[in-house]
Order: sequence, then structure tokens, then C-alpha cells
Amino acid sequence: MYRALTLHDVIVAGIAVAVGIAAGLLLRATLRWLGERARRTRWSGDDVIVDALRTLIPWAAIAAGAAAAAAALPLTPTTGRNVTMTLTALLILAGTLTAARVIANLVRSVAQSRSGVAGSATIFVNITRVVVLAMGFLVVLQTLGVSIAPLLTALGVGGLAVALALQDTLANLFAGVHILAAKTVQPGDYIRLSSGEEGYVVDINWRNTVVRNLSNNLVIIPNAQLAGTNMTNFSQPEQQLSIMVQVGVGYDSDLEHVERVTTEVVENVMTEITGAVPDHEPAVRFHTFGDSRIGFTVILGVGEFSDQYRIKHEFIKRLHQRYRAEGIAVPAPKRTVTVQQGLVAVQQGEVPVPMAIPHQREATEPVL
Repeated sequence: MYRALTLHDVIVAGIAVAVGIAAGLLLRATLRWLGERARRTRWSGDDVIVDALRTLIPWAAIAAGAAAAAAALPLTPTTGRNVTMTLTALLILAGTLTAARVIANLVRSVAQSRSGVAGSATIFVNITRVVVLAMGFLVVLQTLGVSIAPLLTALGVGGLAVALALQDTLANLFAGVHILAAKTVQPGDYIRLSSGEEGYVVDINWRNTVVRNLSNNLVIIPNAQLAGTNMTNFSQPEQQLSIMVQVGVGYDSDLEHVERVTTEVVENVMTEITGAVPDHEPAVRFHTFGDSRIGFTVILGVGEFSDQYRIKHEFIKRLHQRYRAEGIAVPAPKRTVTVQQGLVAVQQGEVPVPMAIPHQREATEPVL
């Protein structure tokens, strides 16, 4: 025979609940203050620890107050068992949420600290969070007395139907995991697909890859398409790359002089322009006897893909100015038109002319 509920029991239970709530609020404020101090330190581990305790400790204090209140009340064994089960499930749920946040942050921290892993890719973080939450949900159900064996069986049977219905989604998911595991593409790389899309990889999530092109627009590419297409990665195996600029000079030019002047311009650009590679060895390679010019290639070094436009811009300007100062002529197109009593004869070709005159046209009239 259980005793009846008295006013004293209600007061004691109310005090226990109030103390638990007050302790939870106080602990939360304290942990927030500790979190601000932890952000000022160089070690990232204290941030993860404080973030974990910020959710778990206040809820534990509230659950402890509720448990103390339940102990002060004259509850039946069934009611007491249900209250204990509910409080335990709430603590497990809070612990699951905390564990999911902590493990996800650890995965993100490890990924960002290693150059060989996709630091900003959210696919690993999302998969980790989902797995931890699913395990915690099953533990909560088991704690509440719900048998999870039939649930697992149903999930196994229903999972096949879901997999068939979500073939494209699962294909993108596994393609994203394969891309990151193979380390062929990482966030920050500049890529170009055979279909024409190109830009910097911003993120690789569970469904698609986000690419930001040079015009600052985002291009969304499904992971399955990215894994199944030909792709050029301009950031692998290293971010520095070489670019080639085609130049031509007239046959009357002194090639030794041309090579020496061009090399000096390359050295100046490599040491003075931001984004160039200062220790790049200038390379000038003559390769073609053209119709009216000798063609050669100038090889420049750039720090990363987008730097090439600025490097080419400065190199062409400085090379043009230096060639004019040195008297080196670059052949430009010239066309001669001859008119003879209704008959027009056109002779087209290239002759060495000063670089300041890109195009000339001459016309002669017959003497009648």
C-alpha cells in the first residue's frame, strides 16, 4: 500500500526540478564563457570538448533534477520505471546529438589539417553524422522497450526497394565517395571537364560537386557525371603550372639577340608580377620556319591556373615595348590590290613590318 501524495512531496519535487533547471542554465552560461576562451587558444581540441559539454551537461543536470523529483514522489513501480526509462532515453538522445556533433567536427578538423584529404568536402561529415544519429536512435528505441530486431529486418527488406527507387541518388553518393577516396579531385582544385565546364571546386557533397568558375558563378555537377567524364585537373600533381605563348619574328632578325631580349623580359615578369614563379627558368624555343616569320614558343611559370591571364597580359605588354626599343620587327599581314581595266588581282602575304603597323593595304591604278 503506497502512501498518499502530500504537499511536502510536491514542494520537494518542485524544488528538485527548479534546482535542476537552474543548474542547467548556469552550466550552459559557464560553458558558453569557456567556449569564448577556448576560441582564443591555438589548440582546436578544447573547442570540440567545450562544444560537446555545452549540450550534454545542461540536459544531464535537468534530468538529474527530474530524477530527484521522481524519487521524492510516491510513485508506483510501473510509473517509476516509466519515468526512469524516459529520462534515460532523453539522456541517450542528448548524448547522441553531442556525439554526432563532436565526431563530425573531429572529421572536419582532421580533413582540414591534411592536404591529401578534401578539407571542405561535406560528404564525409554528413555520412558520419547520419551513422551516429541512426545508432543513437536505435539505442533509444531499445531503451524504451521497442524491439529493434523486426525494425532492422524491415529496414533490410525495404532498403532494397529504396535503393532501386533512388538509383541516381545512390550513384551520386558513391561516386562522390569514390572521387574523394581516390583523391583525384579536392576542394580548391581547378578542373576542366570534357563537356566544357571548368572552375574551382568549392565543395563535394552527397549528391553533387559545386564548381565556381572565373566569372564567380556556381556550376552544379552531379557526382556521377564528374566521375564518368574526362577531366583535366590543373592543380594536380602540383598547383604550379607552365603556360606557353606563341611569338614570331622576321627572317632578318638576329635570333641570338631575340632570344636574349625575350629571356630578359621573362625574368623580369617572373620576379616582378604577383602570381608568377620567381625561380622559373626562362625557356625560348624556336620551332617553325613560316611563310614570312620564324615562330617560337615562350614558356612561363605561374603559381596557379587563374594567374596565367595576368602573367600573359604583362608579358605581352613588356615584350612589345622591348621589341620596339630593340628594333625587332614582327611580321604583320600585308595585302596588295592591283586594278587593271575591270580585272582585279589580289596578292596576299606577310612581310616584316614594324610592330606599330599591324595591317597595311596598297592600291594602284593603271595609267590610261
